[in-house]
Amino acid sequence: MLENIMVSEWMTSPVLSITPSTPIANAHQMMKDYGIRRLPVVEDNRLVGIITLGDVREASPSDATTLSIWELNYLWAQLTVDRVMSRKVLTVHPTDLVLEAARIMLEHKVSGLPVVNQRDELIGIITESDIFRMLVESKTKAIEPKP
Repeated sequence: MLENIMVSEWMTSPVLSITPSTPIANAHQMMKDYGIRRLPVVEDNRLVGIITLGDVREASPSDATTLSIWELNYLWAQLTVDRVMSRKVLTVHPTDLVLEAARIMLEHKVSGLPVVNQRDELIGIITESDIFRMLVESKTKAIEPKP
């Protein structure tokens, strides 16, 4: 049964995205506000990168800095997503099988994949959470007594 499930059936769509010129502080705030760990980066309707909560943390100023809080805030406000985003993004298509998406995530140690159409336009995202939800709901439906 799980062998025939397509990405389009479990992906999140529409998906929140940002542009390369988005300040990293804004991207971080979006992640906090929506409880997400990654944001696809889109330019001219095409996927050009992805930024994760880990990328944001790595770009954050160190506590060991000698800069003042005002200097830190100024520099942080100037930093844009294009400076820290990953440009080589693994993606899947809506007609790909969920098991293939899970294999890619496992093999490459990533927890989510943007879903793009043939023109590399972002149409969704599938994450570990989506796959866990699919497994739980599939198992629940399989053991429910039939009327």
